[in-house]
Amino acid sequence: MHDAVNFIAETYGLGTGPWTMTPITRGALGQIWKLSGNGSSWAIKELLFGCDEEQVRREAALRNAAENLGIASPRLIPNRHGTHVSQLTPSSGGPYVKLYDWVDGTAADASDPDILDWFGRTMALLHTAGEGASETPGSWYEQCPQDADWKDLHKKVHQAGLPWSDALGRFIDTSAAELAHWVTASDPGNLVTSHLDLQPQNVLVRPNGPVLLDWDNTGPISAERELARAVYVWSGRNQANTDSARRLMRAYQSAGGRATITGPQCFSMLFATDLNFIYVQAECAIDPTVTAAQREFASNQVVASLRSLPDLTAVSRLTAALEEV
Repeated sequence: MHDAVNFIAETYGLGTGPWTMTPITRGALGQIWKLSGNGSSWAIKELLFGCDEEQVRREAALRNAAENLGIASPRLIPNRHGTHVSQLTPSSGGPYVKLYDWVDGTAADASDPDILDWFGRTMALLHTAGEGASETPGSWYEQCPQDADWKDLHKKVHQAGLPWSDALGRFIDTSAAELAHWVTASDPGNLVTSHLDLQPQNVLVRPNGPVLLDWDNTGPISAERELARAVYVWSGRNQANTDSARRLMRAYQSAGGRATITGPQCFSMLFATDLNFIYVQAECAIDPTVTAAQREFASNQVVASLRSLPDLTAVSRLTAALEEV
């Protein structure tokens, strides 16, 4: 760790220290560390599964465009070579890292009317900043595993003796096909470049206002599909508070957001990402090439995700409530 800290300090021109580096939290794609020294702090994201440098360039471009529209977020800091990602010990294939401003704040309360207003405006501004996307959305957002894929995976999970094997099997026999029915390719004329992970845990609230974090997934998407997923998540998922959903929608529209939600087909991104997340985490949980800690993390993610799948009846109720906006 000492060598890694010195490498980061040198690569980003942070000075001589002394430095302390503390693990903070682990997400699906990366580990967050807090680097402190010389009276300042930074957030380091260690990318656990490799790096797509074009993806990082999209993140930096959208984050900068959004800042110009008034959306607060931590700076993604370039290294001495002007790039926004660095590889530790490249000769030995070390992990990639990104460096951000450290942000202190409290968790966003999705029931707070002011936060809902802020988020609706922020999403509209993001869609404005990212208008005119011409790339095709990634398969993560537009495709999902097929029945044969699920059955093959379930066989491997069962053979591995994981305790959630039966729950995965029940999911495959019921919800997986129901949700997959609504996963389709989006209209290429309705695409924006956006954040793609707009959920309350990616917002911190400082005394001077909220800050949007975690731009790693930035890319092209259907505006209405990102809107539908965000409204579902921010209003309470299957136990949606319809007043919150309507308030968010009104704030989005008032700030110039043009996307609408007209039926279950608008939730294609929600269904695809939830299905794909369960699939890749289940794969990771039985992958002998990753660490035991990564397999345990993935296993816990599968269990939690199977308990919180979108319900089509709840989605229909939410859609009906939004027709009144």
